[in-house]
Amino acid sequence: MPKSTAGPEIERLIQLLARLPGLGPRSARRAALHLIKKREQLMAPLTAALETAIEKIVVCKTCGNIDTSDPCTVCTDVRRDQSVIIVVADVADVWALERAAVLNARYHVLGGTLSPLDGVGPAELTIDALVSRAHDPEVKEIVLALNATVDGQTTAHYITDLLHDANVTVTRLAHGVPVGGELDYLDEGTLSAAMRSRTPL
Repeated sequence: MPKSTAGPEIERLIQLLARLPGLGPRSARRAALHLIKKREQLMAPLTAALETAIEKIVVCKTCGNIDTSDPCTVCTDVRRDQSVIIVVADVADVWALERAAVLNARYHVLGGTLSPLDGVGPAELTIDALVSRAHDPEVKEIVLALNATVDGQTTAHYITDLLHDANVTVTRLAHGVPVGGELDYLDEGTLSAAMRSRTPL
């Protein structure tokens, strides 16, 4: 068993940082050391930001986005096209599409994709809320911006079947998104091309 080189408080900080995506134990140690060295410039503001996040960040009851208000900033933005709803699996996908700035529409976050092997069925996702939103007379198009994976495509087909009696056009991302690709890892140019080339299902 390796010897501990720091006190339990520092080891706890390293363990927590190692849980973050993209950080392993070695990267977490480097990050912790950097935070400790820059306590005033980094650690204090980070601590304050985390405390604020715990107190104020909520999930939007309309679309599922995370923000400090409910409804969120996207839902209350009157400049957005109210006739289009972009359906995504996760909040990270909202952020990716917003970086690309291709379509100024509203969103609907499903909270994942259908995956029977992992115990994720329709009841675990916000599909019913999406169907309800799609029946709003103001909504004319539902864009299924889901990952090009088996689970993503299964979810897209399932949603398309549920929307057959809604007066909306159902489209999906086309060119630019590779099979097996995930939106959060794609560059803005690829996302732009994919959004411009969306096609009906």
